[in-house]
Amino acid sequence: MNLIRYSPQPVDLFDNVSRWFDDLLSEPVSGRSAPAVDLRENDAQYLMEVELPGLAEKDIEVKLENNLLTISSRKEEKTEEKKNGYLLRERRSAHFSRSFVLPEDVEREKIAAEFKNGILTLTFPKVPAAQPKTIEVKAT
Repeated sequence: MNLIRYSPQPVDLFDNVSRWFDDLLSEPVSGRSAPAVDLRENDAQYLMEVELPGLAEKDIEVKLENNLLTISSRKEEKTEEKKNGYLLRERRSAHFSRSFVLPEDVEREKIAAEFKNGILTLTFPKVPAAQPKTIEVKAT
């Protein structure tokens, strides 16, 4: 027989159940709440690689608003199986949203996105550095 210590503090079972359902319904892509992101920089550009396994190009949205880049996805799956007089229906929904503040030296009009083999690759070209200009003085 196990003894359990009495706790005078009430335990809110519904809070735990609610949290469990929230976790279940917001099941992340590949078991994560947000996808893994790798960032690299070289002299000409920034490069971002986002791991999105199991998603298709149509499931992904990339939005640029002012200086904020947001990558998001919503995927819903429904299956129905009829077998031996039974009907099985399952629904699954997964979503995420992740935002990044872009550096000031990004050429926003030239940002490019490519999706291949579950990897979203975003390229952010840098604004060419302003070079000092020498003005020739002519005699008149």
